[in-house]
Amino acid sequence: MKIKEGGSWKAGCNEAKGLYGAEIVFQGDWDYYEISAGVYNSLTKGMSDSAAEELIRTGRHLYSHVNDRMGPAYTVVLDEDYADYCPWLKAHGKPAGKEWPKELTDAAVELFESEKANREQRRKKREAREKKGK
Repeated sequence: MKIKEGGSWKAGCNEAKGLYGAEIVFQGDWDYYEISAGVYNSLTKGMSDSAAEELIRTGRHLYSHVNDRMGPAYTVVLDEDYADYCPWLKAHGKPAGKEWPKELTDAAVELFESEKANREQRRKKREAREKKGK
């Protein structure tokens, strides 16, 4: 695994699976993204955190953990395969708070335009869960 890091971000290439992922960390919150090889290659050691974060956020959102002062901590798993993109995530340990139920996450992905890149994979996973449950 090749890793690049800045003050508030980390990006890596999972060479075994040919996947690129990145995380953005800010005051107890962290988000994981699937990024392209082009975004990964554009991330450099000397770039500002804001420029790196802007590039990373062009990717598909995979996972979000929120632990701010606005309420209890929670986690939203947008793609259950997030660890394939960001295998280093185990360093965070088990996050505080509860994980959103799959049904709530499915609804949020359908509702929010910012999560449209997750709709196809969420629909397939939901369909598989529904078939399994019958």
